[in-house]
Amino acid sequence: MAYVISEDCVACGTCIDECPVGAISEGDIYSINPDECTECGTCADACPSGAISL
Repeated sequence: MAYVISEDCVACGTCIDECPVGAISEGDIYSINPDECTECGTCADACPSGAISL
């Protein structure tokens, strides 16, 4: 199960810099490609708004 980004995302960009496999895409609300996500949790740990979870 890949991590997902909720509506609480403020599109700050912090998670993109932390993702080691480049699975996160920019947008009004960022998104994670489930086929690329390795479930490392780095993005969730870095998210200041707590918008990323399994």
